[in-house]
Amino acid sequence: MLNGLFMWFILFWILAMAGLLAIGGFFMFRKFLKRLPKEDGKSELDWQDHFIEKTRHLWNQREKELLESLVEPVPELFRDIARSKIAGKIGELALEENAAAISEDHVIRGYILATPKRDHKFLKKRLKEKNIDEMAYKALF
Repeated sequence: MLNGLFMWFILFWILAMAGLLAIGGFFMFRKFLKRLPKEDGKSELDWQDHFIEKTRHLWNQREKELLESLVEPVPELFRDIARSKIAGKIGELALEENAAAISEDHVIRGYILATPKRDHKFLKKRLKEKNIDEMAYKALF
């Protein structure tokens, strides 16, 4: 009896470990893919850093505070990554439009484009708190 029970425990443990390793490997592989250079020689993360550096001087304190309030619900461990991804998208939008400064509109559009749909519910709530009309961004949601 004990021998059969121990065998099932070992089998369960092997499957659990294989599953956990697969999950961890998936997330590590995703990060690896983002670091791979594309046809233009730069990776997604290189472009993100490029847009942030090119637009660093365009940020005003008000827009920085808005970005901070938008990434507030992200767990502390991942907040820097989320902030960088969103700031990169905002910078890309500002450079495409040859903007003289990053505006509230750039921050909101960049947040919408850089985040998954499940995060948009929080953005809508935050826009209501700040009395900003979300209808202008309805097409992006």
